[in-house]
This record gives sequence, structure tokens and C-alpha cells, in this order.
Amino acid sequence: MTDLTTKKCVPCEGGVEPLSEEESKRYLSVLEGWKTQDGKEIFKEYSLKDFAEALRFVNEVGAIAEAEGHHPDILLHGWNKVKLANYTHAIGGLHLNDFVLASKIDVMAKEKFFI
Repeated sequence: MTDLTTKKCVPCEGGVEPLSEEESKRYLSVLEGWKTQDGKEIFKEYSLKDFAEALRFVNEVGAIAEAEGHHPDILLHGWNKVKLANYTHAIGGLHLNDFVLASKIDVMAKEKFFI
């Protein structure tokens, strides 16, 4: 399978079908720690060192999301936990963009936060 980090999110305005369960499972298998929720979204929770680092992490995720034009749901909870959920609102399910974004977030987390 192609490295997802080399891909770019493409605008999705609807009119396409969500990925099949088989396709979603294939893409999910190359991500670390991401799980699926009813086959309609993928999510992952990150534990950071402290609240300040969690805020910095959220901002880094935001920068990637803006660059890709694809935005996750972000929940900062506790004092150091960030939960991300990716799905494509326009199609009510999963699109390749969700996996591309997840892959790029994981690379950033490893490089900048050693997660």
C-alpha cells in the first residue's frame, strides 16, 4: 500500500460513496493505534506530558488540518489527553482523506512529541 503521508487530502463536497468496510480496514491496518467507530469514523487518543504540551499538540494538529483542508474533531480533556476523530462530514463516513490526515498527524506526533 502506498505511504499515506505522501498523499494530499482532496476536497470532498459529497457525491461520492464512503469507503467500503474492506477498504477502511486496509487503510486502518497501516495506522498505529487508530480505531474505528461503527465503520464511520476513526479515532485515537494521545497522552501528552502536561496541559501545555497538550495545547501545543492541538495547535500542531490544527496546522496540519489547515494545510490539508480536512479537519478532525478535537477533544482536549483531563489535563493531558487529546482525542481526535476523523470522518468526512460531507459523505457521512470515511474517505481516504481521513486516513491521510491520521497518518500525517502520527508522523508529527513522533517527530515533535515523541509519541
